[in-house]
Amino acid sequence: MGLFSRFKKKDDESNKKEVQAAGWDAITNACEKVYPDQKEPKHYGTIISWDLGGNDPLEGISVYDGGDYWHFVTYGLSEIFEKESDNEAVSGYGMEFTFKLKKDCCEEEEAEIRCICGILQSIARITFTHGELFKAYETIYTGQTQGIDANMKSDITGFVTVPDDKLGSIDTQNGKVDFIEFIGVTNDELMAVRNKQMNVKALVEKIGSDVTDYSRKSVI
Repeated sequence: MGLFSRFKKKDDESNKKEVQAAGWDAITNACEKVYPDQKEPKHYGTIISWDLGGNDPLEGISVYDGGDYWHFVTYGLSEIFEKESDNEAVSGYGMEFTFKLKKDCCEEEEAEIRCICGILQSIARITFTHGELFKAYETIYTGQTQGIDANMKSDITGFVTVPDDKLGSIDTQNGKVDFIEFIGVTNDELMAVRNKQMNVKALVEKIGSDVTDYSRKSVI
């Protein structure tokens, strides 16, 4: 389980104490500063936790209404409960994932929201099993040519990463957390970055938005 194999209750005595959720609350507070009127966003929790043998490492994903898009925010790559790692400066893996999905490109909204939740869980699983960290201005390339949307019809096949412009980074009781935002991109766009025709910053500027639009065509 990598780093998080250490993030378990140490003994029965600690289990008797009320679980503190300082990290979870810090993420929620950051989101509520951006969306002050949304105290109960859509939330997709994990049924069986990773520590108990479940397949999904994230404890949950909240989805905020950004007007013309849905804003996904993960809980679980940072230390959302008690501080258990040795690094006081960084909370867990030091990151949480975010994603903004344009609403009007979704024929079946709930299916698309659940699809993205599944993708975020899959990418988080790479971190939990292999310890890979995702930082801003990187590509996430799987080699697939089908769309990442639920019906696999979109030209969007992978991601680039940027700092989330609304959430940025936060200092929590458990250490620092960076919100790493995924932006959906086409295979041609990914290849342009991988072949060093342009960098991620230049590509994002060319796309002109950090909101993923499944109906968007390649800008390359």
